[in-house]
Amino acid sequence: MDFLKKHYEKILLGVMLVGLIGVLVFMIFYIASDKSGMEDKRVSYTTPHAKPLTNLDTTIEDNATLRVKTPYNLDFETTNRLLNPMEWQRSLDGSLIPAAKKTGPQMVVVTGITPLYLIISLESISSNELGTRYIIKVERQAATSRAKRAATQRFISPNEKPNDIFGLDSVKGPPEDPELTLKLVDTGEEVKVTKDKPYRHAEGYAADGRYDPERIVFRGKRVNDRLAFGGVDYFVVEVNSNELILMDPSNQKKTSLPFVQ
Repeated sequence: MDFLKKHYEKILLGVMLVGLIGVLVFMIFYIASDKSGMEDKRVSYTTPHAKPLTNLDTTIEDNATLRVKTPYNLDFETTNRLLNPMEWQRSLDGSLIPAAKKTGPQMVVVTGITPLYLIISLESISSNELGTRYIIKVERQAATSRAKRAATQRFISPNEKPNDIFGLDSVKGPPEDPELTLKLVDTGEEVKVTKDKPYRHAEGYAADGRYDPERIVFRGKRVNDRLAFGGVDYFVVEVNSNELILMDPSNQKKTSLPFVQ
């Protein structure tokens, strides 16, 4: 009893410490259990027990996409006669022929294509006390006006300003038979000419052909020329080395006509 009387405070403090340690250990397990319970409730409330989705059937949408990629073409020219009745034309013998098949620009036959050259040649040389002048003959076959297509002469000397077609860049060789280097004003190209070797360059083309439904024969048609047949004045919009292109002014439709040699 004396021991308890002397040490009861220490014993009481020890019991309280043991109890406090027990409470702390209990709280650790309690908190862990409480977190586990809360997590179970969260999962059960937020994750519905739904059945897994099956593969989505997109057959209808896929077929619609394919139809858009491959549009359906309707022929309103050769088979439809309700909104586009067939056009007929009277031939030279008085009979009626289908205009869509046997008339029109597609029936033009190109029989020949001729290059139109720019020709520059050294014609003669003139020398006097003032120096040397070169007489150059120029022919522009592709010029728009007939007057400008005829051959003309240009006179030029060294160190002289360029004319409307070329300038003299340099002179080489003997005085009686020189080689002239000319610089073209339009393109800046340098060309060489001598008495025996003129400069030739195709600046355009002219087309020959025929239109059999009206027995029309045409020659030398150039860009911007007109070609009349079937009651329409067609414009020549392009002529190259192997093709003639006509345009109908009423609808701006162009027809390409190849030249087959």
